[in-house]
Amino acid sequence: MTTDILSIASEVLTLEEEGLRTLREEIVNPTSALSQAYRRTLTLIEKCEGRVIISGMGKSGHIGRKLAATFASTGTPASFVHPGEASHGDLGMIGDRDMVIAISNSGETQELGDLLGYCQRFDIPLVAITGGAESALAKAADEVLLLPKAAEACRETNAPTTSTTMTLALGDVLAVAMLRSRGFGRDDFKIFHPGGKLGAALKKVEDLVKDHKTLPVVSSGIPVIEAIEVLNDAGFGTVGIVDKQGLLVGIITDGDLRRHIGIDPKVETVDNIMTKQPKTVTPHTLAAEALNIMTSGKISALFIIEEGKPTGLLHIHDLLSVGVI
Repeated sequence: MTTDILSIASEVLTLEEEGLRTLREEIVNPTSALSQAYRRTLTLIEKCEGRVIISGMGKSGHIGRKLAATFASTGTPASFVHPGEASHGDLGMIGDRDMVIAISNSGETQELGDLLGYCQRFDIPLVAITGGAESALAKAADEVLLLPKAAEACRETNAPTTSTTMTLALGDVLAVAMLRSRGFGRDDFKIFHPGGKLGAALKKVEDLVKDHKTLPVVSSGIPVIEAIEVLNDAGFGTVGIVDKQGLLVGIITDGDLRRHIGIDPKVETVDNIMTKQPKTVTPHTLAAEALNIMTSGKISALFIIEEGKPTGLLHIHDLLSVGVI
């Protein structure tokens, strides 16, 4: 290619970055019309007893589908309704307890006409995301999230680029604000994401560990040779050391044995070679956090602790088996 593709990349990203910066400045300014409409829109969503219906045509529709999925997965029931299909029966998918967010940069998308009329007829709250302040969509809406003026990154055809990026970001702002307002947390998120790597990462340690008939644990003060036997029999590459109260005070790994290869294992006690204050997890530790502990510390197994006592063992294979890695 003779065109300087790196210059094109810089130009496109710069224009879209400027659009997002302008959007941010508008939203965080409490006196701006967009900021006030944003807060009122959140109130409408919070009061909505049904679903947030998102609609848009063409590129706006693609953005709308993503936003509906984001809302739904973060605690706000939502669906996408195609404006063309809405005119041929899908208006019946919109109930009187729902609200509608319609997306159109120009605000003059003809296919939205029947949807707008339906909202007005049945008094369904309508929010517009548009760049057209005097458009038909803006005039029909109860709230207008007016996108600030910004140059499209495709200057040759003025194709939706910067405007769709701003719309996507504005929708994410609404979704995340609702998530935090409702106290939607990791446990809630996991319910909607049971599959795939993300779902696996959100599992807790207690969901991953199989019951071990015998934990590789020995008492403080015994000869190293006895700990080696337990370590070898268990096959986890580690053995825990507990005191008289059953509290975990250290571990011995294959690496610890290699570092003390010159000792007499029949004479030396486990206390002299063990790693004190080992890294551990609890049953409620997220799988992703446990993986981070393992990878950062180059550890293949972690004892699960409850009130200082070992109750289980998480092995790297437990994470592999459910797809966390």
